[in-house]
Amino acid sequence: MNFALTAEQEQLRDAVVRLCERFGDDYWLAKDRDGGFPHDFHQAFAAAGWLGIAMPEEYGGAGLGITEAGLMLQTIAETGAGFSGCSALHMNIFGLNPVVVFGTDEQKRRMLPPLIAGEHKACFAVTEPDAGLDTLNLKTRAERRGGPLRRVGPEDLDLDRAGRAQDAPARRTTPAEQVARRTEGLTLFYTDLDRRHVEVREIDKMGRMAVDSNQLFLDGLPVRLADRIGEEGRGFDYILHGMNPERILVGAEAVGLGRAALARASRLCQGERVVFGRPIGKNQAIQHPPRAQLDGARGRETSWCSRRPPSTTRDARAAPRRTPRNSSAPKPRSPPAQTAVTSHGGMGYAREFHVERYLREAMIARLAPVSAEMILNFIGEKVLGLPRSY
Repeated sequence: MNFALTAEQEQLRDAVVRLCERFGDDYWLAKDRDGGFPHDFHQAFAAAGWLGIAMPEEYGGAGLGITEAGLMLQTIAETGAGFSGCSALHMNIFGLNPVVVFGTDEQKRRMLPPLIAGEHKACFAVTEPDAGLDTLNLKTRAERRGGPLRRVGPEDLDLDRAGRAQDAPARRTTPAEQVARRTEGLTLFYTDLDRRHVEVREIDKMGRMAVDSNQLFLDGLPVRLADRIGEEGRGFDYILHGMNPERILVGAEAVGLGRAALARASRLCQGERVVFGRPIGKNQAIQHPPRAQLDGARGRETSWCSRRPPSTTRDARAAPRRTPRNSSAPKPRSPPAQTAVTSHGGMGYAREFHVERYLREAMIARLAPVSAEMILNFIGEKVLGLPRSY
C-alpha cells in the first residue's frame, strides 16, 4: 500500500491549514480557560463545506471518505486546535453515518442537510453511568404507547454537545432477557431533545472545555416512529457504522495532537531554551524519543480499513490502540505531549505555553471511544482466538 498523500489530499490539507490559521493558539487557550462552544470555528468549516466531507453529494456533502475525513481532523489537531477543534466537528462525520447507510431517503433529506450546513449539531447517546463500554447493558427503554410515538426514559449519559444538539440515542425496545442474542433488542433513533422532557446537566471536566459533556435525564420523551433508523431491534448493528469510523478518526486526531506537541517542543529545543550554555536540542535524549513513535502510526493508514467490509472491525478497533500512544502513552516510551511538557521544564506546567493543554487533551484518546484494555481484549479474542475475557 502507498500511503503518500495524493495531489488532491495535499490540497485538502492546505485548505484546512489556511482555515485554521484564523483560529490560533490564543483562541484555543481562551476556550480551554473559559469554555463555550466554538461556534465561529464550527460555522467557518460549515461555510467552507467541510462539515459534509463524508456525506453523500446528493444531500449537499462532498462525497469523500473516512480517509479524507481523517486527514482533515488530523490536520485540525496538528494546527494546535487539538481535540477541542476536532470534537466540535467530528460528530458530523461518524454520528450520522448510520443514517447515511440505513436511513430512508426521506430521513436523509430531512436529517443530513441541516448538519452539513451547520444549522444542527448532533450528539451521540449510547451509554449510561452503570453501563460504560457495555452498550448492550442499557437500561433506558423505549416503549410504544399508542399512535406513532415512543417514549424514552429515564436516564442516560451523553458525551457531547447535548446543550445545543439533536440526539442520536440507542434504546432498548426489547428487554435483554427476551432476546436470543444480547446484540438484539436495541433500536436507534435520531430525534429532537425536547427540553420539556429532558434535563441536561453539564459535567465539569479536566480538558476540552470548548465541547461540553453532559448527563441527560429523560422523562417520557416522545419520539416519532419516523425518527427511527432502520428496523426495530437492530440498532446495535447499525450503530457500529458510526462507532468504527469514530475509532479511526479519534486515532487520526491523536496523531495530529502528537505532532502539534512535537512541533512546539522542537521549536523550543532548537534554540529558545538554552541550558548549560547550549540549546537543549543538542542532547540526544531530547532528540530521539518522539519522532519514530509518530512515524510508526499514521492516521491515514488506519483509515484504510474504512474501505473494508463493515463486519471487519479489527483494524478499526486497533486504530485508537496504536495512535493514543503518540500523544499520551506511559513510559517506557515518552510520548510527544509528555515530552513537550518536560522539554519546557517548569514552564511546561504553565498554560501560556499550551503543551499542558495538549497533555490533558491527549487523555481523551486513552479513554474514548474505547479503552486500550478493551481493544486488547477484543484482539485477544478475535485475532488470537483466545477465550473471551469480559
